[in-house]
Amino acid sequence: MDNFIENYWTKRLDDVKEALEANNFDARVVSDKAAALGLVRDEFLPQFQGGVISFGGSMTIGLSGIHGLVKAAEGITVLDTFDRSISLEDAYERRRQALLCDLFLTGTNAVTEDGWLVNLDMIGNRVGGLNFGPRKVVVVAGRNKIFPDLDSAMLHIKSYTAPANAMRLDKKTPCVTTGRCMDCKSPERICNIWTITEKSFPKARISVILVNQDLGL
Repeated sequence: MDNFIENYWTKRLDDVKEALEANNFDARVVSDKAAALGLVRDEFLPQFQGGVISFGGSMTIGLSGIHGLVKAAEGITVLDTFDRSISLEDAYERRRQALLCDLFLTGTNAVTEDGWLVNLDMIGNRVGGLNFGPRKVVVVAGRNKIFPDLDSAMLHIKSYTAPANAMRLDKKTPCVTTGRCMDCKSPERICNIWTITEKSFPKARISVILVNQDLGL
């Protein structure tokens, strides 16, 4: 059978989509990051003309082109939490203000096969906005974020995602040296706040775009 890997992932993503919908999430499956970008451009952005849009920290939002798309869009106000040119104080304040935006775009560390979103944050602005505050949330998740259950998701996040992110962000934490979680007490520790989002409330407040492509960590 040609494209058997894609067919495998299509079936698996369709199952996860059904599980998410059973948990009151709006869920979509798209073929690749270009399709995810098109969905955000054509369906979600037009709903928030004149509104405020912001982001939770996410490699996926950058790699998919969604961050650049929003930055270039007209008729909206963008609270750019990716901006590295501002002071730490201004960045923190911008993240606080993002919790009251109209549309919040972010990724997720993991999606379980029973339709839960699993995340681990340093500051808490990403998981805060995911779960309360913004009127609408769009989560973009590559197929590499799918895990059988909560335990496997949390193990992967602690053993791979967090150390790799600490390296990417050049943090002064033991895992940057060892390549594994040391349950550190570093002031730059990025593993501080776990959230498990079992259901979307209100229904369909959170849309999850499942991408049949590996994206992010």
